[in-house]
Amino acid sequence: MISAFQAALSGLHAFGTKIQSNSHNIANSNTDGFKRTQVNLESAVPHGVKTQIEQINTSAPKVFTEKSGELTTVEPSNVDLGKELPEMYINSQMYKANLKTIQTVDNMLGSLLKIKS
Repeated sequence: MISAFQAALSGLHAFGTKIQSNSHNIANSNTDGFKRTQVNLESAVPHGVKTQIEQINTSAPKVFTEKSGELTTVEPSNVDLGKELPEMYINSQMYKANLKTIQTVDNMLGSLLKIKS
């Protein structure tokens, strides 16, 4: 049961990191030149998951904007809200699933301790 707790705690941390990345990307979606981040998950030994944060350096097409009366080109952020919002929803559901696993392990340990005493 301890390994289930550790795996769920690891998942909780990983999906919390993914949610933070989504939030940061969404908050900066209108910032010119902003490059989105992506969190990749890898399995960790003996059990669990670890995160690796990667900046996505793809360029968005440059657009013309007027600054100080002059027409200049600006590179907008490469954040796609149509991708970030559904991904954030999935990450929040996975976060909740890991929370539920921790609650279940806690209840099982409590029941085991009641049986032993």
